[in-house]
Amino acid sequence: MMRILWAAAAALALSVPAAAQTEALGGEVGKQMPSLMEIYKDLHANPELSFMEVRSAGILAAEARKLGFQVTEKVGGTGIVAVMKNGPGPVVLVRADMDGLPVTEQTGLAGASKIRVTTKEGVETGVMHACGHDTHMTAWIGVARLMAANKDKWSGTLVMIGQPAEERGAGARMMLEDGLYTRFPKPQYALAFHDAAQFPAGMIGYTPGYALANVDSVDITVKGLGGHGAYPQTTKDPIVLASRIVGALQTLVSREISPLDSAVVTVGSFHAGAKHNIISDEAKLQLTVRSYTDEVRDHLLDGIARIAKGEAIAAGIPEDKMPVVSVDRNEFTPSTFNTPEFTEEMATFLKGRFSDQRVVQMPPVMGGEDFSRFGREDKSIKSLIIWVGGVPRAEYDAAKKEGRTLPSLHSPFWAPEANTVIATATEALTAMTMKLMPKQ
Repeated sequence: MMRILWAAAAALALSVPAAAQTEALGGEVGKQMPSLMEIYKDLHANPELSFMEVRSAGILAAEARKLGFQVTEKVGGTGIVAVMKNGPGPVVLVRADMDGLPVTEQTGLAGASKIRVTTKEGVETGVMHACGHDTHMTAWIGVARLMAANKDKWSGTLVMIGQPAEERGAGARMMLEDGLYTRFPKPQYALAFHDAAQFPAGMIGYTPGYALANVDSVDITVKGLGGHGAYPQTTKDPIVLASRIVGALQTLVSREISPLDSAVVTVGSFHAGAKHNIISDEAKLQLTVRSYTDEVRDHLLDGIARIAKGEAIAAGIPEDKMPVVSVDRNEFTPSTFNTPEFTEEMATFLKGRFSDQRVVQMPPVMGGEDFSRFGREDKSIKSLIIWVGGVPRAEYDAAKKEGRTLPSLHSPFWAPEANTVIATATEALTAMTMKLMPKQ
């Protein structure tokens, strides 16, 4: 009986400091929120497209320098790396992405983006943080502030990166190719978060193992022999051939991939012809191809090329006019794999901090995130990206009751409850980072 009492007393003694630390960190986040929200409003109103994140990177770099980080700019283009060494211990990487999207904001909110630019492709467009990267950057600053203010509570090296061009699937690769793991301390742990449009603000989602997909962009140029629409027998119609290819591609997932594996082949664009009575000599298809494993990815890409050629042969297309299938290797986003045991460990820790009701396991999705590259570059790195819900609770409940669909990420109507997202993400990322770097 005495042993039980002693054990209970010891457990109580341990829980009190932990609870006090949790409360203290939450209080520090609260004190930072007015200033952080001003930064958020600025970032939201002034989004920048991929490869153009000069102003955003400058804001992050200036904040980190004020806090005592050693800051290097223009890593992998517009990326920044901020390093704080604080004694012996592990290296932890915390990442935020910075780019906006070519979307004209239609939220109607005060402070909405009114930025318009001409893209490198010559298209004039509005620009919006329709994926919530403004919340990511703001929480990044919040984490930097809290880590700098609590150096007496942790030991190790903190590497915080502001990453460009996530939306183009290029930024992480560019930073790694520019020496991220050779010019700067290589991490044992990599952490990030993404705001979420599928569940209420302030909730945290986690997914052990595969969490997001391989993403490939594939272009198919289908060649034919053009002519008059009244005399189709004198032509080789590329629209008919391209239509056959589109139909046959559906069998890749339904008949060649195991039902236990996830895969998507979507033809998102089909362009051909210019007039009613002219059979064109060319059609163009644009595809997005999604998978989790490298094996399934290879099978899909090989299958697309095989089907395109096979249908062309069946249509009597000569060898010199075979379809041209190209894969944009520069914008390939590899699947995101959250280290399973590490993810479960961090999820248990977050549940203890935020409650089981706020921290829930989520199914994997077929979206893409190039945060995956930081862990794939060295398989010894334990990697985790979490979701932080952004839908205002009242709006979420009303939509669920009425059976209507809420705006998704990349929607011109996406308006997360930014203060809740930023506060939750700042606290969660700071708490996990400090847990990984205990004071020595």
